[in-house]
Amino acid sequence: MRHYFIFISVISVALISIISLFYPSMLWAFSVVAPIILLGMYDMHQKRHALWRTFPVIGRGRWVMEFIRPFLRQYFFESETDGVPINRMFRSVIYQRAKGTRDTTPYGTKVDTQRVGYEWIGHSLSAKHLKGEELKPRITIGGPACLQPYEASILNISAMSFGALSNNAIRALNEGAKIGDFSHNTGEGSVSPYHLEAGGDLVWQIGTGYFGCRDSLGNFCADSFKKIANKDTVKMIEIKLSQGAKPGHGGILPADKNTIEIAEIRAVEAGTQVNSPATHSAFSNPIEMMNFIKELRELSNGKPIGFKLSVGRKSEFFAVCKAMVKTGIRPDFITVDGGEGGTGAAPLEYSNSVGMPLREALSFVHDALVGFGLKKDIKIIASAKIFTGFHLVKNIALGADACNSARGMMIALGCVQSLICNTNECPVGVATQNPVLAGGLVVKNKAQRIARFHAATVKATMEIVASSGMLHSNELNRSHIFRRISQTKIRRYDEIYPYPVEGCLLGDNIPQRFIQEMAESSPHSFTPEHCIAKTTNGLAKVQA
Repeated sequence: MRHYFIFISVISVALISIISLFYPSMLWAFSVVAPIILLGMYDMHQKRHALWRTFPVIGRGRWVMEFIRPFLRQYFFESETDGVPINRMFRSVIYQRAKGTRDTTPYGTKVDTQRVGYEWIGHSLSAKHLKGEELKPRITIGGPACLQPYEASILNISAMSFGALSNNAIRALNEGAKIGDFSHNTGEGSVSPYHLEAGGDLVWQIGTGYFGCRDSLGNFCADSFKKIANKDTVKMIEIKLSQGAKPGHGGILPADKNTIEIAEIRAVEAGTQVNSPATHSAFSNPIEMMNFIKELRELSNGKPIGFKLSVGRKSEFFAVCKAMVKTGIRPDFITVDGGEGGTGAAPLEYSNSVGMPLREALSFVHDALVGFGLKKDIKIIASAKIFTGFHLVKNIALGADACNSARGMMIALGCVQSLICNTNECPVGVATQNPVLAGGLVVKNKAQRIARFHAATVKATMEIVASSGMLHSNELNRSHIFRRISQTKIRRYDEIYPYPVEGCLLGDNIPQRFIQEMAESSPHSFTPEHCIAKTTNGLAKVQA
């Protein structure tokens, strides 16, 4: 192919030269041919790409096709239901609700109701009719030790930091939360001026980097925490243990997003990649974690304190529950992030293969709290792929009290799923620190979109609840949701995820499905303190 390129180049130059003798105006053709020839000569002599050396110029077509492939697939070939990570069906309904346009669909469902995994809710012949405030349910977050409980919406904005998102995106999210009367989680990047500008309710997330409440060495600083935690708009504080997109990895702020402004807010060096540690330095075991929760509650004058985690080993969560029982200290809420959670930057292996999916994690956390007799004091918030009313209904039925959405809110802002969040080149100004790109996002317009999406989704949730004969989302339970487990078998959620008896983990009569993890767990350590030994019959048994 290299010889063909040389031959074609020589012939092209010769032909243009000959034609130009009779038609001098054709000399312009050299301006087209010459760059191609020079590019081909470069390709033939460079040593990095074998494809370019063997197929000069033409070999570059592969890179062109790789570049345009996602756009062609999304806009021309993708069906309504097979797009990932969020299919077009869900993206469309979010756009429609955010814009306040028609969100109904014609001609029936586009999903295969016979496929294994299809889920639905059972409606009732005694359906209710809700109106007014009944369509805007609230839940109270705050246990016995909480002095300032928070009345929360059942749908809120999940954690996204200023740094991961642009200043205008943060402004729009918070103003939308203010308009719609729901909360906005700051993410672990601290409380920026843009979070405070509109006065929307905030959940301040504290990660392992302690941004906003750290000393010069990066450790927790009580004085810095107290200043921010007692701001009027900060309604709750959430300790981030892990997140679904990269659990056990720590956060990442790429260097090109770490501007001077962001560095000042986080108290780090500008222009460098900021990696949050994988674990906290303020505590090293479950009992110390409970004491840290107590300290934050006191420093914030009794505001709700909770933590967020992606479930890994079940024994570790049991260890946390045992610490709650032993110390008498409880968080006011727990945010459960599914392993399918998203972020702007995460290693592929973590996105695909680390962390328990939300359905299993949520049901487990709920059942563990019930088993230890703790659920009555603790609210559960579900986070990961929450886009529609049925997503809320399904997760609340499994055990959540409320849900958080990040990617749903991003799409409502105008995200087009270009999947370049980690490059600082977001074309719609959401996930970028480029002032030109961020300037394209009009705050007032997008804030209204966020508020409309929230209102329409909560309304859709409550209409489903009413269709099933209930008046409030807190009446949902696992018996309401059905799942196809084979072509001929259907199970209710309470059959797939059976409820435990309240307090069953406090005595000796522990359900069989929890015995191993309970034996492995200790309130004095996150890491299991027991070993697995093979018995003579070849089965594994936990021994002290």
